[in-house]
Amino acid sequence: MKKFKYTFLILAFFYSITALAGDKAKEGFNVGDKLPNIIAKSVNGKNLKLSTLKGKVVLVDFWASWCPPCRAENPHLVSAYNKFKDSEFKNGNGFEIYSFSLDKKHSSWKAAISKDKLSWKYHVSELKGWDSPTSNKFGINSIPANFLIDKNGIILAKNLRGASLENALHKYLKK
Repeated sequence: MKKFKYTFLILAFFYSITALAGDKAKEGFNVGDKLPNIIAKSVNGKNLKLSTLKGKVVLVDFWASWCPPCRAENPHLVSAYNKFKDSEFKNGNGFEIYSFSLDKKHSSWKAAISKDKLSWKYHVSELKGWDSPTSNKFGINSIPANFLIDKNGIILAKNLRGASLENALHKYLKK
């Protein structure tokens, strides 16, 4: 009986340590947390920093040209961008999209931007697909995935799809 009790206590201890470590790994990526900065190459090969958009409400969108659900979501992003890009929000002036692609082929990535009429200027990628250090840092394991952040980089919402993006943006508009 003692052996069972000690085994149980040891397993409970290791489980609690593992659970705490798991919670620690999720920090920075939940609603209310500050999203870390991203620096990645644009379609033209220039570094674009997420931090340059401080002061705006920003959708940080992880996607790829080869991803059918991402491509199906793009018309919603275009619509939201066109409706809200010049809006005043309670927590930021203007709306911007910072698109992070998990493509490996520059030509496919660039063609999808053009074909889907993604008119915003913040398109970045490391061209490493699922081996992207940034997507791994952010815990991205499926796409599309996104974070809506305020003017200070604080996460307001996550994984907004379809009409939920526009509904969230309406919620934060200055009245």
